[in-house]
Amino acid sequence: MLNKLRNIGIIAHIDAGKTTTTERILFYTGLTHKIGETHDGESVMDYLDCERERGITVTSAATRCTWKENSINIIDTPGHIDFTAEVERSLRILDGAVVIFCGKGGVEPQSETVWRQADKYHIPRIAYVNKMDAVGADYDQVILQIKERLGANPVVINMPVYQGDNLAGIIDLLDMRYYTFTGKAGNDIHDFEVPESNLDAAEICRTQLVEALAETDEEILDLYYQNQDVPHDLLVKAIRKNTIEGKIVPVCCGSSYRNIGVQNLLDAIVDYLPSPLEVPFPTVQSQETGEAFEIRPDDSSDFCGLVFKIVSDRHVGKLVFARIYSGTLHAGSYVYNSSKGKKERIGRLVKMHANHREETEEVKAGDIVALIGIKDVSTGDTLCKEGNSLVMESIEFPEPVIQIAIEPKTQSDQDKISEALYKISSEDPTFKMSYDQETGQTLISGMGELHLEIVSERLTKEFNLDFNLGQPQVAYRETITKKAEQVTRYVKQTGGRGQFAHVVLSLEPSDGFEFVSKIVGGAIPREFIPAIESGVKQALEEGVIKGHQVVNVKATLLDGSFHEVDSSELAFRTAAMLATRECMKKAGPQLLEPVMSLEITSPEEYTGSIINNINNRRGRLESMESQNNTQIIKGSVPLAEMFGYSTVLRSLTQGRAGFSMQFSHYEQSHLAS
Repeated sequence: MLNKLRNIGIIAHIDAGKTTTTERILFYTGLTHKIGETHDGESVMDYLDCERERGITVTSAATRCTWKENSINIIDTPGHIDFTAEVERSLRILDGAVVIFCGKGGVEPQSETVWRQADKYHIPRIAYVNKMDAVGADYDQVILQIKERLGANPVVINMPVYQGDNLAGIIDLLDMRYYTFTGKAGNDIHDFEVPESNLDAAEICRTQLVEALAETDEEILDLYYQNQDVPHDLLVKAIRKNTIEGKIVPVCCGSSYRNIGVQNLLDAIVDYLPSPLEVPFPTVQSQETGEAFEIRPDDSSDFCGLVFKIVSDRHVGKLVFARIYSGTLHAGSYVYNSSKGKKERIGRLVKMHANHREETEEVKAGDIVALIGIKDVSTGDTLCKEGNSLVMESIEFPEPVIQIAIEPKTQSDQDKISEALYKISSEDPTFKMSYDQETGQTLISGMGELHLEIVSERLTKEFNLDFNLGQPQVAYRETITKKAEQVTRYVKQTGGRGQFAHVVLSLEPSDGFEFVSKIVGGAIPREFIPAIESGVKQALEEGVIKGHQVVNVKATLLDGSFHEVDSSELAFRTAAMLATRECMKKAGPQLLEPVMSLEITSPEEYTGSIINNINNRRGRLESMESQNNTQIIKGSVPLAEMFGYSTVLRSLTQGRAGFSMQFSHYEQSHLAS
């Protein structure tokens, strides 16, 4: 039943306790019989070697559990900014999210990033303030930060109770009961009257909760004015409605590591986050008619799904993760990939529990599933019933911001490394590989140092490759700054037929390359003119300053002469090359460097530091725009100054800023020329 299904993501800043919380959820819902701890390298959801070694999540992991007759599909996402694409593609296909905050750290840099991503997809959210047992944890301060930094409307639904310095339990403000969690794993729950020492604070919080809901619900408003108690069910209904509409964010608290409050969080997920029937239905477009329409999550309608993640598995090949939006899909059936225009057969259907697979014969609308057997598929592709050509909006990913060169230690590994990089780039849309013809380097790009470090580890461990990493080289250009003329006679006598060519050539600055012949009266036969142009182009491939390609030159063939016997295409091509090189030396050669357009999104308080840093990098500021306490700074900076910028920007802004850059143009370099 779709109204009993929840598709949710766990999102947060790194080390807020996402995986620890997910492990408790799996244990309390009966999916696992032992709680896996990240610090022991035993968590179920962090199953990659690199995750267990570092104690962090690198790739999003999906699982499914049941709580109070409700099925919950959970995706545990990474918290590090280098893996922000994992959050992006997960949120694209989810209906709700639990945002976890550290009771001590509060709203941290990546908390802001994931919150903005959830805003982009209009995802209803619950806030869970974790680590309330930590020294320095401050519940009120975290709630204030959620309000001020994130622009949200937090509504507190439970509060912590301390005995001395220890977190003892939580008070549920809806039913005004005090809950404690005992037993080895916190699975013995006891509820009591609210302790006398906490009663006043709890009543104030409950009044604030009722007042916040009374603003949106007339029935609660009437009861509030009549000083009557608002029933539990009415509060739940109002919180659910406002959460789904994005008007409020229910806030609950606990300590996942100490096994306190996770069951109440599960209740909140079921009570307040939407089913697939309660969120706006996705829009699809017909490729045949161009008509756009909504698709309802209905098992009996035509099949339609979206691919949001691809994983290479050494045992089964490609695991294609998809969200089923409508219809029913059977193992062994055919689907049409409308994004690629190809028909594919689904070999097997599996429901994932981290890296464990559970085979199933069919999946229905609302399900999140892995498909085995599809060969030509990319993240963001739409799969639909044969005969339909429906396309859903794809997933947009940020462009990579850091680039390094990679080269195999042995020539025999060259093809292997290209194949391995292609596999990784097909899984990860923010990892790109390219070959620079000018510098002869293979370049890999990613979202940060850690991202590329994880890729390097995979190349070593999964693919058994040896390679070196280094800085990429900047592809400079050269040009000329003034007009110059050159007369060149190329004469070569050998025992037999000689070589003779005489050209008078001028070069001048221009937009792009241009070759003009002003030969009249047959001073040089017409059939030799293309050879002269070819010679000029060949000479411009290597400049006279540092051997870089020469651009923005107009070459004019003014005059020349030929020999009836000794002149040839080769002679005129050689003469043109020599003339061009000599002429470039006289024409004020100048080095050009690539300039990147840069866009930085940062909290306003760091604007001054960022602008100073751009100026120090020989950059130019072009515009600034303010949106919701966030400054969008646009400018241009030479590429040579941008290596390592992601690390510098994070240190300048405590990790709270992000940036994107792309090639803009070439301009005169003030470096050694």
